[in-house]
Amino acid sequence: MSDFTAKDVQTLRHSTGVGMMDAKKALTESGGDYDKAVEYLREKGLAASAKRADRDASEGAIGSYLHPQSDRDVSGVLVYLSSETDFVAKSDEFKQVARDLAMHIAWGKPRWLNRDDVPEEDLETERRLIAKQAENEGKPADVIPKIVEGRLNKFYADNVLLDQTFVRSDKFEGSVGDMVAALAAKMGENISIKSFARLAVGEE
Repeated sequence: MSDFTAKDVQTLRHSTGVGMMDAKKALTESGGDYDKAVEYLREKGLAASAKRADRDASEGAIGSYLHPQSDRDVSGVLVYLSSETDFVAKSDEFKQVARDLAMHIAWGKPRWLNRDDVPEEDLETERRLIAKQAENEGKPADVIPKIVEGRLNKFYADNVLLDQTFVRSDKFEGSVGDMVAALAAKMGENISIKSFARLAVGEE
């Protein structure tokens, strides 16, 4: 069995714009080696966006969204969606995606942009809680580590923006990260979410 994780598959998908099965196959063929997997995809003509991954994304658009449910429940979001060229950044589709992302953030309330941003102490706390829960459920000790890693995916899906399921399923079915990768493939540019900020009345 090849030595790679679901996170490795996701990272490869986001950097190359390929589908899940293509990413898994590339990692399998390369023995889990990321660089070799990218090379494999390029050889197959599947990783068009991988060739753009190192190009500077210095342009972009700010998406904003104000969500007032009541006088005491108001939240505002700003998100910076970057692109390589001003031409793409000023397109109606790109600006609409930036606005949709801001709306999603208001709804999804992500704590971090990507998995690498999650502090290790938060992950350790979550692992400990999941392990204790599995133990209380009577799960065998030897399978608890696998249960922990599996349930961590739910933690990421709840708290990490790129892992969250995009709220507008009528526009895109999949994660926010997959949606951005699909936009990059469509536009032919290196596109990514650089940062976001969410403020809400009454929240720290």
